[in-house]
Amino acid sequence: MSATERTAAEAKAANIALMGESLGAVYSELWQEVVWIHSNWAHYVELFGTSPQRIELLNKAAPSFFRTVQDTLFEAVLLHLARLTDSAKSVGKDNLSLQQLVALAADGPIGEQLAAVTLRAIAASEFARDWRNRKLAHRDLNLALDQHVDPLASASRLAVKEALVAIIEVLNAVSSHYSDSTTAFDLPGDSDSVSLLYVVRDGLRSKEQKLARLRSGDYTPDDFKHEAI
Repeated sequence: MSATERTAAEAKAANIALMGESLGAVYSELWQEVVWIHSNWAHYVELFGTSPQRIELLNKAAPSFFRTVQDTLFEAVLLHLARLTDSAKSVGKDNLSLQQLVALAADGPIGEQLAAVTLRAIAASEFARDWRNRKLAHRDLNLALDQHVDPLASASRLAVKEALVAIIEVLNAVSSHYSDSTTAFDLPGDSDSVSLLYVVRDGLRSKEQKLARLRSGDYTPDDFKHEAI
């Protein structure tokens, strides 16, 4: 670990020292949450939102499975957006959300600024809350039966990106004030999902070569092996 790298516990301790116990602790946990949602979103975009060729590749390999992965990743991100922008309390219990930061910082030097940027994040994530409330966490009967009900809010990759940008703005408003620093949560990096694409591509090529050998009669004993995984 280099001198500039810190564990989550070390970062949390540093944030508490700068921001105070409550604000520093909540900010630190939200920071981890935003890292996690960006990781999931990066997997989604790399697999399903980069090129038609990648989708074609996945459909050749296992169309039903990868459609499940696509839907599950997208819906998980929508649920995460809704949670991050939920109210500070639900049914009398505190939530880990951006609005919890606003409540903790209300009387501090960035109270007004934080409230303003959080309102933008809430508005940008409203589509995800509609999906959460009427389809993902609960299944609205009228919506399921298509009985004269408003359709779900449009949920596109652009809408998700705009919501993530707004959420980053909230966290960076805090860190910019207290530590004169910001985080670029959406930086590209090495990804398991890209590695998976190469494995799938190579596996399909190997399968095609094996079928060609079998058709031509120029096969090998290994072509008939079926090893358990």
